[in-house]
Amino acid sequence: MAASGLFFIGYLLLHMYGNLMILSGREAFDEYAHHIRTFGEPMLPEKGLLWVLRIGLLAALVAHVWSGMALWRRARGARSVRYVKKRAGYGNFYAAAMRWGGLALLAFVAFHLMHFTWQTVTIGEAHASPAARVIDSFSHWWGVGIYALAMFFLGMHLLHGIWGAAMTLGLNTSLRRAEQIRLTSIVITTIIVVGFLIPPFAILFGLVD
Repeated sequence: MAASGLFFIGYLLLHMYGNLMILSGREAFDEYAHHIRTFGEPMLPEKGLLWVLRIGLLAALVAHVWSGMALWRRARGARSVRYVKKRAGYGNFYAAAMRWGGLALLAFVAFHLMHFTWQTVTIGEAHASPAARVIDSFSHWWGVGIYALAMFFLGMHLLHGIWGAAMTLGLNTSLRRAEQIRLTSIVITTIIVVGFLIPPFAILFGLVD
């Protein structure tokens, strides 16, 4: 789960960088979208890099979901008798946020693919231009709202997930290191969430032509 999660973090940073290209204008974003389809030619066929990323993401998704289900079953099977009373605390909150937030993110990924990749779901009108598709979608407040809600769940998932991955990989060797891990998880989560939210709100408020 930790390894697949770190793979997703790397992809999210790259995806966030690509999304921010819309701030440079329609032509720059369309050129970027075209470039990732032709990257590596002629050594790679058209969309070759995209398919490599898709296969890697699918494998990481299967590993992440399977690991999560396995850990959930292990936690439930660790006690033959349920607790009579649970004490409220951050541990229970984060556990629920990771499980239900993960399911919400899985649903959002399906919606995101149908929206921007397959265009079976549209917000506004269908467009051949990737930039026009993005700008039209985020010109509607409810379209921005959907993505803002998804980023909230993503932030909660990352905040605990990065910390948990570092612990799993044995990086917590002292109280000082534990604090560094906590601060690192906050910084990375903030960068990703804010980076993904900048384009939708910039478009909604008319800052992107």
